[in-house]
Amino acid sequence: MQPAQQVAFSKVKDLNPSTKQVSLLAKVVSVGEKRNIDSKFGGGSRTLCEAVVGDETGTVIFSLWEAQIGQVATGDVVQVNNGYVSLVRGRMRLNVGKYGTLEKVAQALPEVNRTNDLSAAEHDSPPRESRGGFGGGGGGGSYGGRSGGRRTYSGRPGGGERRLHGRRRF
Repeated sequence: MQPAQQVAFSKVKDLNPSTKQVSLLAKVVSVGEKRNIDSKFGGGSRTLCEAVVGDETGTVIFSLWEAQIGQVATGDVVQVNNGYVSLVRGRMRLNVGKYGTLEKVAQALPEVNRTNDLSAAEHDSPPRESRGGFGGGGGGGSYGGRSGGRRTYSGRPGGGERRLHGRRRF
């Protein structure tokens, strides 16, 4: 265990569905059972465990994937750096992505406020931001979108239609 670094930490109550690049200190309230989730992009399944973490302002569900699962236990204080919030069936989940870190720290926290559960409220998905490239965020533009359906293009030299399936990756 390491002492917490001096970083400007957010509080759980400040999280919202569009939160990105958040640093947070929280206590692990509970750790759920491991389960396998089939990848929506093919290629097998991944192991997921959902924990509940919180501070004096509230609690939120914390998604732990693969190697992160064994890193935390009930009662641990964890530091999430460069975390983000996602929505799963309209409910908020705190995540540590591939650019973030999760570490156990030796720091006391005030009692966790279990009455303010941020994951209990249902939210609408926030609008996606443009990420550049063809058509920006969500894979829109001229090569298909998130629908996974077919798009047809006519009037091309040589006649006929061109069909593209799914999302084109660059």
